[in-house]
Amino acid sequence: MKKIKLTTINWNEHFSQILLSFVLILTAYLLSQASPFFMTWDNWRNILDQSALLIIISVGMTFIIATGGIDLSVGAVTALSGVCMALALHAGLPVELSVLSGIASGVFVGLCNGLLISRLNLSPFIVTLAAMSVTRGIALILTNGIPIYGFPATFTWWGSGHIGPANPPMLIALLAYITGTLILSGTKLGCYTLALGGNEEALRRSGVAHKTYKTIVYGISGFTAAIGGLVVTARLNTAEPLAGWMFELDAIAAVVLGGTDMKGGRGSISGTVMACVLLGMLRNGLTILNIPSYYQQLAIGVIILVAIIISELRLRNKPDRKNIFEEV
Repeated sequence: MKKIKLTTINWNEHFSQILLSFVLILTAYLLSQASPFFMTWDNWRNILDQSALLIIISVGMTFIIATGGIDLSVGAVTALSGVCMALALHAGLPVELSVLSGIASGVFVGLCNGLLISRLNLSPFIVTLAAMSVTRGIALILTNGIPIYGFPATFTWWGSGHIGPANPPMLIALLAYITGTLILSGTKLGCYTLALGGNEEALRRSGVAHKTYKTIVYGISGFTAAIGGLVVTARLNTAEPLAGWMFELDAIAAVVLGGTDMKGGRGSISGTVMACVLLGMLRNGLTILNIPSYYQQLAIGVIILVAIIISELRLRNKPDRKNIFEEV
């Protein structure tokens, strides 16, 4: 009769999430000591509200980086999607169709990125960098560089409405977190996403349509960026062609800080969400402490660098992976 014994858990797999949890608690404690307003519900609601947008976009970026790729166009897609929604609304289309038109534009850009990268074997960095410029240029052309404003309340509700103590962006972010986690950890798409980053050649030799799955992943990124466009446009009641500026940097920072390997093969939606909340806390803390906002970009750049260094050092010393259970 076979016996099953429990062996040592490889805590290295959860290192980033454990470290993030510690940093979150420590940061919250320090900021609560620096300001009596930090731990109030109104302030935490503001943190969660501001973090919601980054969470939505970063969930899509997690899939991209887990494949070993990158998407520098998410900020521009956010702007273009908002512009498309605004133009549709001003053309007299219902709110539902207007929102769908904006989401469709984001998915279209994402799929185009995926097709160019997977079918022509082009560099994700170059393709999405070009897409960022093209998409931003289209948004500027469509608006003549002038923001579009003035939308019905049924549209602005998506950015500033209330559902009990929460608001629509928070609930959308929660839905993105749950859906992203289920897909990445419990579906064929999630398995192949990680396999694309781990060993794409092995996936190809096994007969999997790896190019199709890679294209779908970039479509997911375009979709989440477009949802971000809905939140931004509805929240500000303005479609700004320059909206989403540097969103890609924030999303990459959150994903890498959350434990997703820049080389691909491993991704964590929960780690990404924790990192988004941490970045939101840091921004909120800087504001409360009256520290100039331009220090935020410096902090994000340092965070990316430190996270990459830690990830690289950890992977170099990483032991062989073993299952938590083994038969003896």
